[in-house]
Amino acid sequence: MQSAKRESKVVALLVAALFAGTVSAQYVYPAKGQSPDKQKKDEGECHTWAVGQTKYDPTNPPKQAAAPPPPATASGSTPGAGARGAARGAVAGEILTGDASSGAAVGAVAARGASRRQNAAAAQQQKSAATQQDQAGMAAYQKARAACLEGRGYTVK
Repeated sequence: MQSAKRESKVVALLVAALFAGTVSAQYVYPAKGQSPDKQKKDEGECHTWAVGQTKYDPTNPPKQAAAPPPPATASGSTPGAGARGAARGAVAGEILTGDASSGAAVGAVAARGASRRQNAAAAQQQKSAATQQDQAGMAAYQKARAACLEGRGYTVK
């Protein structure tokens, strides 16, 4: 019995230590005079309960499934962007200046630049969506953890 009690205290301490840094935005006050040992045990149990409710564990956040990156050349542009730009530029150059070759060169450069910018914007958008998803998981976890602790007589801010 004594070793089981000690083991549960050690587990509670480890769990509390693991997520103490990640849940630093929450402060827990023992409003009903709970002892430090009781508070650590309750915090460990509420952590486990909150993870079960939200499927989010701040000590082991889910790996974001990355969408496959768009195919890109060594320069970061989409394959074929230069050729398509050259074709458009050749047509425009022939119409505007009568020089299709310089129009093709300008069109190729412009299309590759636009392609690189689009690929970078798509990657940034994906990263932003992953960050938002992680923040939503953390917010749900903190809300569930606070509900558990408040139910056990703590004040959580």
